[in-house]
Amino acid sequence: MIAVKISFLLNGDPVTAEVPDQVTLLEMLREHFELRGAKEGCGYGECGSCTVLVEQEAVNACLMLAAFVNGKSVQTVEGLAGKQCRLDPLQEAFVEHGAVQCGFCTPGMIMSAKALLAENPRPSRDQIRRGMAGNLCRCTGYAKIVEAVAAASKRGCSCGESS
Repeated sequence: MIAVKISFLLNGDPVTAEVPDQVTLLEMLREHFELRGAKEGCGYGECGSCTVLVEQEAVNACLMLAAFVNGKSVQTVEGLAGKQCRLDPLQEAFVEHGAVQCGFCTPGMIMSAKALLAENPRPSRDQIRRGMAGNLCRCTGYAKIVEAVAAASKRGCSCGESS
């Protein structure tokens, strides 16, 4: 394997990493930057537990090579609190609506919802369900998750930008 040097914005901060060329974005985030929010559930891009935003678009970090984020912007669930260390309105809505159970899928759900609301600030419940279809939860129904995303959209959540 060849080591590649990558420079990008991570949660708004410029960073550089030197990683093997076959390392995934998920591996780099977890191992090099110690950001553990994105998780590997399946390793095949089917569950959404590893969802992060690259250039404000939801991606499965387990499928993307780290080198592909060179020169780009990456946001993880850890970056939503911003410099003020306050929960993002979307995170607040998940808490208020009890949209978490074990929490394993929650970071991926929140990041997918963030991308959805950036693209469509006022989605219908059907649009929310379709927008979140790439994220699986094994321990709860999706009703509370849909409620939380709908509540965040009604608040006028500025989900297209970092808090």
